[in-house]
Amino acid sequence: MPYAKIIGSGGYLPPRVVSNDELAADLATRQIVTSDTWITERTGIRQRHLADPGVVTSQLATEAARRALADAGVDASELDLIIVATSTPDFIFPSTACLVQAQLGNKGAAAFDVQAVCSGFVYALTTAEAFIRAERATTALVIGAEVFSSILDWNDRGTCVLFGDGAGAVVLRASEEPGILGARLNADGSQMKILYAAGNVAHGEVTGDPFLRMDGQAVFKLAVTSLAASAQGVCESAGIRLEDIDWLVPHQANVRIINFLGRKLGLPEDKVVITVDRHANTSAASVPLALDAARRDGRVKPGDLVLMQGVGGGFTWGSVLARM
Repeated sequence: MPYAKIIGSGGYLPPRVVSNDELAADLATRQIVTSDTWITERTGIRQRHLADPGVVTSQLATEAARRALADAGVDASELDLIIVATSTPDFIFPSTACLVQAQLGNKGAAAFDVQAVCSGFVYALTTAEAFIRAERATTALVIGAEVFSSILDWNDRGTCVLFGDGAGAVVLRASEEPGILGARLNADGSQMKILYAAGNVAHGEVTGDPFLRMDGQAVFKLAVTSLAASAQGVCESAGIRLEDIDWLVPHQANVRIINFLGRKLGLPEDKVVITVDRHANTSAASVPLALDAARRDGRVKPGDLVLMQGVGGGFTWGSVLARM
Protein backbone atom coordinates (compact mmCIF):
# COMPACT_ATOMS: atom_id res chain seq x y z
CA MET A 1 0.00 0.00 0.00
CA PRO A 2 1.60 3.32 -1.07
CA TYR A 3 1.97 6.39 1.08
CA ALA A 4 0.83 9.85 -0.04
CA LYS A 5 3.60 12.42 -0.02
CA ILE A 6 3.46 16.19 -0.56
CA ILE A 7 5.91 16.93 -3.38
CA GLY A 8 5.06 20.55 -4.17
CA SER A 9 3.11 23.59 -3.04
CA GLY A 10 1.96 26.92 -4.38
CA GLY A 11 0.04 29.96 -3.26
CA TYR A 12 -1.65 32.93 -4.85
CA LEU A 13 -2.95 36.15 -3.32
CA PRO A 14 -4.84 38.85 -5.23
CA PRO A 15 -2.57 41.84 -5.91
CA ARG A 16 -4.77 44.33 -4.06
CA VAL A 17 -3.50 44.76 -0.49
CA VAL A 18 -5.77 46.54 1.98
CA SER A 19 -4.16 47.73 5.22
CA ASN A 20 -6.06 48.16 8.45
CA ASP A 21 -5.81 51.93 8.09
CA GLU A 22 -7.27 51.82 4.58
CA LEU A 23 -10.08 49.54 5.70
CA ALA A 24 -10.81 51.73 8.74
CA ALA A 25 -11.03 54.80 6.52
CA ASP A 26 -13.45 53.04 4.19
CA LEU A 27 -15.65 51.89 7.09
CA ALA A 28 -15.63 55.42 8.52
CA THR A 29 -17.48 56.65 5.43
CA ARG A 30 -20.38 54.49 6.66
CA GLN A 31 -20.05 55.68 10.28
CA ILE A 32 -18.43 52.40 11.38
CA VAL A 33 -15.60 53.06 13.82
CA THR A 34 -12.48 50.90 13.92
CA SER A 35 -8.71 51.39 13.72
CA ASP A 36 -5.45 49.62 13.04
CA THR A 37 -4.87 49.36 16.80
CA TRP A 38 -8.32 47.89 17.47
CA ILE A 39 -7.92 45.24 14.76
CA THR A 40 -4.29 44.35 15.46
CA GLU A 41 -4.70 43.99 19.23
CA ARG A 42 -7.70 41.68 18.89
CA THR A 43 -6.64 39.60 15.90
CA GLY A 44 -3.00 40.16 14.92
CA ILE A 45 -4.17 41.11 11.43
CA ARG A 46 -2.40 44.06 9.80
CA GLN A 47 -3.53 43.68 6.20
CA ARG A 48 -5.45 41.43 3.84
CA HIS A 49 -5.58 40.74 0.09
CA LEU A 50 -8.94 41.33 -1.60
CA ALA A 51 -9.99 40.18 -5.04
CA ASP A 52 -11.19 42.79 -7.51
CA PRO A 53 -14.87 42.72 -8.50
CA GLY A 54 -15.48 39.96 -10.99
CA VAL A 55 -12.55 37.80 -9.89
CA VAL A 56 -13.79 34.35 -8.87
CA THR A 57 -12.47 31.48 -6.81
CA SER A 58 -11.49 29.25 -9.74
CA GLN A 59 -9.11 31.95 -11.01
CA LEU A 60 -7.25 32.15 -7.71
CA ALA A 61 -7.27 28.37 -7.39
CA THR A 62 -5.87 27.84 -10.87
CA GLU A 63 -2.97 30.22 -10.30
CA ALA A 64 -2.08 28.53 -7.01
CA ALA A 65 -2.36 25.16 -8.75
CA ARG A 66 0.01 26.18 -11.54
CA ARG A 67 2.59 27.27 -8.99
CA ALA A 68 2.24 24.02 -7.03
CA LEU A 69 2.58 21.93 -10.19
CA ALA A 70 5.69 23.88 -11.21
CA ASP A 71 7.18 23.41 -7.75
CA ALA A 72 6.50 19.67 -7.92
CA GLY A 73 7.76 19.33 -11.50
CA VAL A 74 4.44 17.76 -12.47
CA ASP A 75 2.47 18.43 -15.65
CA ALA A 76 -1.28 18.91 -15.32
CA SER A 77 -1.82 15.95 -17.63
CA GLU A 78 -0.34 13.66 -14.96
CA LEU A 79 -3.08 14.45 -12.43
CA ASP A 80 -5.72 11.82 -11.82
CA LEU A 81 -7.45 13.61 -8.92
CA ILE A 82 -8.30 17.28 -8.32
CA ILE A 83 -10.02 18.40 -5.12
CA VAL A 84 -10.90 22.01 -4.33
CA ALA A 85 -11.89 23.04 -0.81
CA THR A 86 -14.03 26.17 -0.90
CA SER A 87 -17.09 27.83 0.60
CA THR A 88 -17.24 30.41 -2.18
CA PRO A 89 -17.58 28.39 -5.41
CA ASP A 90 -17.98 30.14 -8.74
CA PHE A 91 -21.34 28.45 -9.35
CA ILE A 92 -23.83 26.11 -7.73
CA PHE A 93 -22.46 23.68 -10.30
CA PRO A 94 -20.27 22.64 -12.03
CA SER A 95 -17.77 22.28 -9.23
CA THR A 96 -14.91 24.72 -8.92
CA ALA A 97 -12.59 21.72 -9.28
CA CYS A 98 -13.99 21.03 -12.76
CA LEU A 99 -13.45 24.68 -13.70
CA VAL A 100 -9.84 24.50 -12.47
CA GLN A 101 -9.36 21.25 -14.38
CA ALA A 102 -10.46 22.94 -17.59
CA GLN A 103 -8.20 25.94 -17.01
CA LEU A 104 -5.23 23.63 -16.40
CA GLY A 105 -5.95 21.65 -19.55
CA ASN A 106 -6.38 18.33 -17.75
CA LYS A 107 -8.98 15.87 -19.03
CA GLY A 108 -10.09 12.72 -17.30
CA ALA A 109 -9.01 13.25 -13.69
CA ALA A 110 -11.67 12.92 -11.02
CA ALA A 111 -12.58 16.45 -9.92
CA PHE A 112 -14.86 17.58 -7.10
CA ASP A 113 -15.24 20.16 -4.33
CA VAL A 114 -15.14 19.72 -0.55
CA GLN A 115 -17.07 22.11 1.69
CA ALA A 116 -15.93 22.23 5.31
CA VAL A 117 -15.33 26.00 5.48
CA CYS A 118 -12.03 26.81 7.22
CA SER A 119 -11.32 23.10 7.78
CA GLY A 120 -11.82 22.46 4.08
CA PHE A 121 -8.19 22.02 3.08
CA VAL A 122 -7.52 19.53 5.88
CA TYR A 123 -10.65 17.59 4.86
CA ALA A 124 -9.62 17.67 1.18
CA LEU A 125 -6.04 16.62 1.93
CA THR A 126 -7.27 13.70 4.01
CA THR A 127 -9.61 12.66 1.20
CA ALA A 128 -6.84 12.77 -1.40
CA GLU A 129 -4.54 10.75 0.86
CA ALA A 130 -7.24 8.08 1.20
CA PHE A 131 -7.57 7.87 -2.61
CA ILE A 132 -3.83 7.36 -2.97
CA ARG A 133 -3.56 4.86 -0.14
CA ALA A 134 -6.42 2.87 -1.68
CA GLU A 135 -4.61 3.02 -5.04
CA ARG A 136 -7.52 4.89 -6.62
CA ALA A 137 -5.19 7.76 -7.57
CA THR A 138 -1.47 8.28 -8.07
CA THR A 139 -1.03 12.05 -8.40
CA ALA A 140 -3.45 14.47 -6.74
CA LEU A 141 -3.87 18.22 -6.68
CA VAL A 142 -5.46 19.60 -3.50
CA ILE A 143 -6.46 23.26 -3.38
CA GLY A 144 -7.97 25.55 -0.78
CA ALA A 145 -9.36 28.70 -2.39
CA GLU A 146 -11.74 31.46 -1.34
CA VAL A 147 -13.15 34.82 -2.31
CA PHE A 148 -14.57 35.40 1.15
CA SER A 149 -14.94 39.13 0.50
CA SER A 150 -18.01 38.20 -1.57
CA ILE A 151 -19.94 36.91 1.48
CA LEU A 152 -18.91 39.54 4.04
CA ASP A 153 -21.27 42.13 5.46
CA TRP A 154 -19.09 45.23 5.12
CA ASN A 155 -21.26 46.99 7.70
CA ASP A 156 -20.39 44.41 10.37
CA ARG A 157 -17.14 45.50 12.01
CA GLY A 158 -16.90 42.24 13.96
CA THR A 159 -16.47 40.12 10.84
CA CYS A 160 -15.46 42.21 7.84
CA VAL A 161 -12.04 43.08 9.30
CA LEU A 162 -11.13 39.42 9.78
CA PHE A 163 -11.10 37.90 6.32
CA GLY A 164 -9.18 38.01 3.07
CA ASP A 165 -9.06 36.24 -0.29
CA GLY A 166 -6.50 33.79 -1.64
CA ALA A 167 -5.64 30.25 -2.69
CA GLY A 168 -3.08 27.63 -1.74
CA ALA A 169 -2.37 24.23 -3.26
CA VAL A 170 -0.30 21.10 -2.81
CA VAL A 171 0.55 18.18 -5.08
CA LEU A 172 0.43 14.70 -3.59
CA ARG A 173 2.02 11.64 -5.17
CA ALA A 174 2.06 7.97 -4.30
CA SER A 175 5.37 7.13 -2.64
CA GLU A 176 7.19 4.30 -0.95
CA GLU A 177 8.44 6.82 1.61
CA PRO A 178 6.12 7.85 4.43
CA GLY A 179 4.41 11.17 3.75
CA ILE A 180 1.08 11.72 5.47
CA LEU A 181 1.37 9.79 8.71
CA GLY A 182 -2.04 10.40 10.20
CA ALA A 183 -5.24 12.39 9.96
CA ARG A 184 -8.26 13.06 12.12
CA LEU A 185 -11.48 14.79 11.05
CA ASN A 186 -14.43 15.78 13.23
CA ALA A 187 -17.60 17.84 13.13
CA ASP A 188 -20.44 18.89 15.42
CA GLY A 189 -23.42 20.15 13.48
CA SER A 190 -25.21 21.19 16.65
CA GLN A 191 -22.78 24.13 16.84
CA MET A 192 -23.64 25.49 13.37
CA LYS A 193 -25.00 28.79 14.69
CA ILE A 194 -21.65 30.04 16.02
CA LEU A 195 -20.30 30.47 12.46
CA TYR A 196 -22.48 30.30 9.38
CA ALA A 197 -23.72 31.93 6.18
CA ALA A 198 -27.31 30.77 5.98
CA GLY A 199 -28.28 32.11 2.57
CA ASN A 200 -29.41 30.22 -0.49
CA VAL A 201 -30.73 30.72 -4.00
CA ALA A 202 -34.21 29.43 -4.76
CA HIS A 203 -36.53 30.23 -7.65
CA GLY A 204 -34.14 32.90 -8.86
CA GLU A 205 -34.01 34.79 -5.56
CA VAL A 206 -31.66 34.92 -2.58
CA THR A 207 -33.31 33.40 0.47
CA GLY A 208 -32.17 33.74 4.07
CA ASP A 209 -29.13 35.73 5.14
CA PRO A 210 -26.31 35.43 2.57
CA PHE A 211 -23.65 37.02 4.78
CA LEU A 212 -21.18 35.38 7.15
CA ARG A 213 -22.23 35.60 10.80
CA MET A 214 -20.08 34.62 13.77
CA ASP A 215 -20.09 34.38 17.55
CA GLY A 216 -16.41 35.16 18.06
CA GLN A 217 -16.14 34.15 21.71
CA ALA A 218 -17.85 30.81 21.14
CA VAL A 219 -15.63 30.09 18.15
CA PHE A 220 -12.50 30.91 20.16
CA LYS A 221 -13.38 28.52 22.99
CA LEU A 222 -14.43 25.64 20.78
CA ALA A 223 -11.52 26.11 18.38
CA VAL A 224 -8.82 25.88 21.03
CA THR A 225 -10.40 22.91 22.80
CA SER A 226 -11.12 20.99 19.60
CA LEU A 227 -7.74 21.59 17.97
CA ALA A 228 -5.77 20.66 21.08
CA ALA A 229 -7.64 17.35 21.39
CA SER A 230 -7.28 16.73 17.65
CA ALA A 231 -3.52 17.33 17.74
CA GLN A 232 -3.06 14.97 20.65
CA GLY A 233 -5.23 12.32 19.02
CA VAL A 234 -3.56 12.33 15.61
CA CYS A 235 -0.09 12.21 17.18
CA GLU A 236 -1.04 9.31 19.43
CA SER A 237 -2.49 7.34 16.50
CA ALA A 238 0.71 7.92 14.50
CA GLY A 239 3.00 7.07 17.41
CA ILE A 240 4.47 10.58 17.41
CA ARG A 241 5.14 12.76 20.44
CA LEU A 242 3.92 16.35 20.31
CA GLU A 243 7.41 17.56 21.19
CA ASP A 244 8.77 15.84 18.06
CA ILE A 245 6.72 18.09 15.75
CA ASP A 246 8.95 20.47 13.81
CA TRP A 247 6.20 22.83 12.67
CA LEU A 248 2.60 23.59 13.53
CA VAL A 249 0.72 25.07 10.58
CA PRO A 250 -2.67 26.03 12.03
CA HIS A 251 -5.67 27.67 10.46
CA GLN A 252 -4.90 31.39 10.35
CA ALA A 253 -7.99 32.87 12.00
CA ASN A 254 -6.71 34.89 14.92
CA VAL A 255 -3.24 35.21 16.43
CA ARG A 256 -4.70 34.83 19.92
CA ILE A 257 -6.16 31.43 19.04
CA ILE A 258 -2.88 30.37 17.42
CA ASN A 259 -0.74 31.48 20.38
CA PHE A 260 -3.09 29.93 22.93
CA LEU A 261 -3.11 26.65 21.01
CA GLY A 262 0.68 26.60 20.72
CA ARG A 263 1.04 27.07 24.47
CA LYS A 264 -1.55 24.38 25.19
CA LEU A 265 0.38 21.93 23.01
CA GLY A 266 3.71 22.92 24.54
CA LEU A 267 5.16 24.11 21.24
CA PRO A 268 7.51 27.11 21.25
CA GLU A 269 6.49 30.17 19.23
CA ASP A 270 9.35 29.67 16.76
CA LYS A 271 7.79 26.34 15.71
CA VAL A 272 4.41 27.84 14.81
CA VAL A 273 3.85 29.25 11.31
CA ILE A 274 1.88 32.50 11.38
CA THR A 275 0.70 34.39 8.29
CA VAL A 276 -2.55 35.86 9.62
CA ASP A 277 -0.86 39.24 10.04
CA ARG A 278 -0.35 39.49 6.26
CA HIS A 279 -3.16 37.34 4.85
CA ALA A 280 -5.96 37.68 7.44
CA ASN A 281 -8.33 34.69 7.56
CA THR A 282 -8.54 33.15 4.08
CA SER A 283 -10.67 30.22 5.27
CA ALA A 284 -9.85 27.01 3.34
CA ALA A 285 -6.85 28.72 1.74
CA SER A 286 -5.14 29.66 4.99
CA VAL A 287 -3.34 26.38 5.79
CA PRO A 288 -1.90 25.72 2.30
CA LEU A 289 -0.92 29.39 1.95
CA ALA A 290 0.91 29.25 5.29
CA LEU A 291 2.58 25.93 4.42
CA ASP A 292 3.74 27.27 1.06
CA ALA A 293 5.09 30.46 2.63
CA ALA A 294 7.08 28.44 5.18
CA ARG A 295 8.44 26.08 2.52
CA ARG A 296 9.50 28.89 0.23
CA ASP A 297 11.29 30.91 2.91
CA GLY A 298 13.21 27.82 4.00
CA ARG A 299 11.63 27.17 7.37
CA VAL A 300 9.89 23.92 6.44
CA LYS A 301 12.46 21.55 4.96
CA PRO A 302 12.37 18.03 3.50
CA GLY A 303 12.09 15.53 6.31
CA ASP A 304 10.39 17.94 8.72
CA LEU A 305 7.36 16.73 10.66
CA VAL A 306 4.48 19.14 10.10
CA LEU A 307 1.10 19.26 11.84
CA MET A 308 -1.58 21.06 9.80
CA GLN A 309 -4.88 21.97 11.45
CA GLY A 310 -8.16 23.49 10.37
CA VAL A 311 -11.24 24.63 12.26
CA GLY A 312 -14.35 26.32 10.93
CA GLY A 313 -18.07 26.56 10.42
CA GLY A 314 -20.12 23.43 10.59
CA PHE A 315 -18.67 23.20 13.24
CA THR A 316 -15.73 21.29 11.72
CA TRP A 317 -12.14 20.64 12.70
CA GLY A 318 -9.29 18.33 11.84
CA SER A 319 -5.56 17.60 11.76
CA VAL A 320 -3.11 16.12 9.27
CA LEU A 321 0.36 15.00 10.30
CA ALA A 322 2.87 14.87 7.45
CA ARG A 323 6.54 14.13 6.90
CA MET A 324 7.72 16.57 4.25
